[in-house]
Amino acid sequence: MSALAVRGLDKSFGGLRVTSSVDLEVEPGERRLIIGPNGAGKTTLFNLITGELRPDRGAITLFDRDITRIPSRRRAHLGLARTYQIITLFPRETLLGNVTLSLLGLSRLRWNPCVALRRQAGLVARAHEVLARVGLESLAERPLAQTSYGERRRVEIAMALAQRPRILLLDEPFAGLSTEERRDAVADVVRREVADRPVHNQLTVVPLDAPTEAEEIT
Repeated sequence: MSALAVRGLDKSFGGLRVTSSVDLEVEPGERRLIIGPNGAGKTTLFNLITGELRPDRGAITLFDRDITRIPSRRRAHLGLARTYQIITLFPRETLLGNVTLSLLGLSRLRWNPCVALRRQAGLVARAHEVLARVGLESLAERPLAQTSYGERRRVEIAMALAQRPRILLLDEPFAGLSTEERRDAVADVVRREVADRPVHNQLTVVPLDAPTEAEEIT
């Protein structure tokens, strides 16, 4: 059983074809790198996989389940998480608040507009746990606006990992990072997460343009 499979995926915007008959198969626990020049359609492929765009043709399966027509909001509940090339977080919130908000998206509490996040002990505890895994526990109460770019990248990865995904898509996770930040902010975090997962719940990682994080290249 493949963790992720893409078959004959096509997407055009007007007369511009961005993806054409794309086939991709990723096994559970694999780290598969997607590379290509700017404008090759890599981010569009991620947007198709996560449901932010709908393909013109083709099919996408997640652990043998066809998710081609499933809305993006539901794909997170099936174990699919991603980060973005351009970091989009909540600058006025603390690091803890950002990660807690990501957990709220998978909770039934998301339907309650009056929920007080700080009172949700389970969500807050999980957020602290994930911040510790990415080395940011000591900064949990710091506003995001007062952190470095590398720290924000780690927060974004923490928000994705907090949801305990089975597949993690990383859109250019090294963009804008120094060599040291690449190691601390992305590489070590992802490797530890992969290594610590039990065999029955392996994490499959698909990064864009992060060759040190891949076992296979597409």
